[in-house]
Amino acid sequence: MIHLNWENNETIKTIECVHANAEKFIIHNKLTPGKQYDVKNETDEFYFIIDNSNRVGGFYKNYFKEVE
Repeated sequence: MIHLNWENNETIKTIECVHANAEKFIIHNKLTPGKQYDVKNETDEFYFIIDNSNRVGGFYKNYFKEVE
């Protein structure tokens, strides 16, 4: 149950939401386009971030771009 401690993990990198237009899922209330989020964990398909609900959520990478 490693995912229970992700909120306390160090930030891996910072990403910016580019859109919240999902075809299958409702994410417009969890992500704000233009807002930057801290990545707590990452897989090949998903970023796990602290979203607008202040909880860790997993989102497809195509909603974001990396901030340098």
